[in-house]
Amino acid sequence: MATDLIEVDQENPSEEAVARAAEMVRQGRVIAIPTDALYALVADPLNLNAVAKVFQAKGREPNRSLPLLVADLLMAEELAAELPPRFYLLARHYWPGPLTLIVPASAKVPLKVTGNTGRLALRQSKSKLANRLLEILGQPLICTSANISGQPTCRSGIEVFGVMDGRVDLVLDGGLCVGAGATTVDVTEPWWRIIREGAIPEKELAEVLKGH
Repeated sequence: MATDLIEVDQENPSEEAVARAAEMVRQGRVIAIPTDALYALVADPLNLNAVAKVFQAKGREPNRSLPLLVADLLMAEELAAELPPRFYLLARHYWPGPLTLIVPASAKVPLKVTGNTGRLALRQSKSKLANRLLEILGQPLICTSANISGQPTCRSGIEVFGVMDGRVDLVLDGGLCVGAGATTVDVTEPWWRIIREGAIPEKELAEVLKGH
């Protein structure tokens, strides 16, 4: 598989580049894009062939779930079996932004996407490019770090191209991504817990969730 590289402006991506990326997602292909956190691999989570390609591209273990990007709270509600009050507290406070929330997945989501756990990681991004893609496609997108599993996440389009050449179909090169990465919080239990601390510190989350 030959990997294409297209330069884009993260703040004002060309419609041509975004349309090309959207068409590839519709075809069940895997692409890499810059987001507000880091570079990410993006694909259709409802296409099992595309899901398998993401696992293959990353060399990711099948028991690890694939995070999804959503356009808004409504899309998150459609993907979740149920959402506790603390989900809404955090989402309304931090979305769009660097916070990933783990929730129980609805039957609509392929079990393979959840790593056979029945749990789903959701995030709404500030990225204009990612949000334009979501708008065109009208559906959630797999959004997992653009790297080989266990290796550092790539911070530039050229770095992604060097690592993922032959593993993905297209890299949208928006230059450097210098975000700290998203903080991941599990809200599926009666209590909440941080799975990965990123841009948002635990202390700040605890303040927002005080009393919940």
